Amino acid sequence: MKMKHALRRKLVQIAAFGFSNIHLTNFRGGRIYQGKWKQFCNPGLNCYSCPAAGLSCPIGALQAVGGSMNFQFSFYVAGFLLAVGALFGRAVCGWVCPFGLFQELLHKIPSPKWKLPGWMRYLKYGILLVFVILLPVAATDYMGMGKPAFCQFICPAGTLEGGLPLLGTHPELRQSIGALFFLKAAVLVITLGGCVFAYRFFCRVMCPLGAIYGLMNRVSFFRLEVDPSKCINCGKCARECGMEVDPVRTPDCAECIRCGDCARACPAGAIRLGFGRRYSGKKG
Repeated sequence: MKMKHALRRKLVQIAAFGFSNIHLTNFRGGRIYQGKWKQFCNPGLNCYSCPAAGLSCPIGALQAVGGSMNFQFSFYVAGFLLAVGALFGRAVCGWVCPFGLFQELLHKIPSPKWKLPGWMRYLKYGILLVFVILLPVAATDYMGMGKPAFCQFICPAGTLEGGLPLLGTHPELRQSIGALFFLKAAVLVITLGGCVFAYRFFCRVMCPLGAIYGLMNRVSFFRLEVDPSKCINCGKCARECGMEVDPVRTPDCAECIRCGDCARACPAGAIRLGFGRRYSGKKG
């Protein structure tokens, strides 16, 4: 059962990764797909500028229009994120985010594994507030257009999926390399190293999309629930969780990515993943 669940989740992640990056032949010439599907957002984090990407990144789209006059599209992006979050919560992170799959693969590299200090999980909310919401509106150019600050200064997925492939195929872009590129490269190196040593380092510390979806965990239709009449308080679920969540104490924790590892570890079958609420949370 344990292997079956792990395999099923990996197959879903791989399928989502393939769907998100369907234009693989674009890597050869360094082209960016700009067809009609780019007006739609990917539910997970996947850079718009990745040559293989078929959809837009929701964080990139949200901040790109935050400081513009096209409020209709801004409302669409915000509505999309709220709708996906209300339906699935952070299950998006655990099952369909392309960069989430990449982080999990990095973590399989043999190395010492770290537990992160609890305060680090709050950094992503600061990044969401400052770099995704405030700076694109407050820091505008002479035309009144806001800058996509998270994409420009932080996003390691953009550097890995978009920046490096485009630099490798467009020699003219290499002439513009400066301090900003080295800043982004340093963020990428820190992120990749962090993912090797700490499970889903970027998700837990830096991802503004995960911050948005995490806030929706408490109200999402897709839920993680613990049946108190079956739970034997053995603690195996908490020890199994890579996100360092105790599902018995905090089943609606914003850090929970609904991966189901806790459910498959539970010897009593007390943990359920699914749509709707089934348990009242009281004994008997």
